[in-house]
Amino acid sequence: MNILDIIAKKREGKELNDKEIQYFVEGYTQGKIPDYQAAALIMSIYIKGMTKQETTNLSLAMSESGDILDLSKFGKNVVDKHSTGGVGDKVSIILLPIIASLGIPVAKMSGRGLGHTGGTVDKLESIPRYNTNVDIQEFIQNVENIGISMIGQTMNLAPADKKIYALRDAIACVECIPLIASSIMSKKIASGANKLVLDVTVGHGAFMKTKEDAQKLANEMIDIGRLANIETVCVLTNMNEPLGYAVGNTIEVIEAIKALKGDVPEDLKEVVLELGSYMIKLAGNGDNIQENKEKMIENIQNGKAYNKFLEMVKNQNGDITYIEDTAKFEKAKYIVPIYSEKEGYIHEINAEAVGKLACSIGAGRVKKEDVIDKAVGIELVKKVACHVKKGEVLAYIHINKEELVEESRRKLLDIIKIKEEKVEQEKIILGIIG
Repeated sequence: MNILDIIAKKREGKELNDKEIQYFVEGYTQGKIPDYQAAALIMSIYIKGMTKQETTNLSLAMSESGDILDLSKFGKNVVDKHSTGGVGDKVSIILLPIIASLGIPVAKMSGRGLGHTGGTVDKLESIPRYNTNVDIQEFIQNVENIGISMIGQTMNLAPADKKIYALRDAIACVECIPLIASSIMSKKIASGANKLVLDVTVGHGAFMKTKEDAQKLANEMIDIGRLANIETVCVLTNMNEPLGYAVGNTIEVIEAIKALKGDVPEDLKEVVLELGSYMIKLAGNGDNIQENKEKMIENIQNGKAYNKFLEMVKNQNGDITYIEDTAKFEKAKYIVPIYSEKEGYIHEINAEAVGKLACSIGAGRVKKEDVIDKAVGIELVKKVACHVKKGEVLAYIHINKEELVEESRRKLLDIIKIKEEKVEQEKIILGIIG
């Protein structure tokens, strides 16, 4: 087999077979195929596309390039949850303890944030001494002991995907639905679950800016799941404005703790309940979506979900006194109120712009090696469709660098668009595919 023949075949728009895809993935991961030839093939895929079988074969080949996690000991239905990324997305921190409190095992490996989207691991590490760097044996043992463990990606999962993604980024081939779908699904296949609920975010703060593109991506991932024996449901959620009120790390953890105690913003609540109800269904614990939501609400109200979160934090060496009293968390030096300069209705709070602003004050990374300032971020007080008066507080900026205060204040005022005309709230759940 020859990489030049494979490049030429895809350049002509022909379908690659599983052996050709495997040859490319293995050869590139092992350094036998150089970047320039891999780039030629990736560009050909970007232009010519891939069939469903090709995309599935690419997902499987990338998943098999590293370790595969075996979760079969947790039963015939092992459910995972994944988000395609957003701003203010603390869903996993709220949702997964609720699911575990219902007796469904949760073995969750999460990533770090990069750019305007946050990462669950960074948020969890805002809890003093919480250990996300747990080896796999301990990770499995944690789930056996208490039903839940949330850690960073300590295994060598789908290393081919990491290498191919970096190449796609370097040659402007990131925005290709078959390549996005195979990237996500390769990691999920390697993570060991056989049931998957995907939060496919749509809008300003999401990777997919339109519902149509999100539907295409969802259908692609569902097809991969079907061919790879992973039952997959996709929930399309609105990411035009940040989810909830907090955007950052510590302040998102605090919002998540309040949510587990029952004080949860309505948009965040909708997403958590919708995703969770399908996780319960795929786990085989209830086919009625509304009843599943009621089970989740009950375990928030009776304290079981919050107690499960406490148990997880304690089990992974986190200091639970911070969970019990969130006033103990370290705060930013400056908590700056942003006052409205006019009266009207909020028409837009662009999630991507808010995420980039939070990143610029230290809440996120531009490069992988950047160090996050966990205390900083943006805390909204008002959301889209709210009426505001002149002089009313719209948001707070939590910031440690005095020299960035004024510039950040002006930027946030520009991001929050206020007009005289009344505007309706947008739908949060945009569709279910699966």
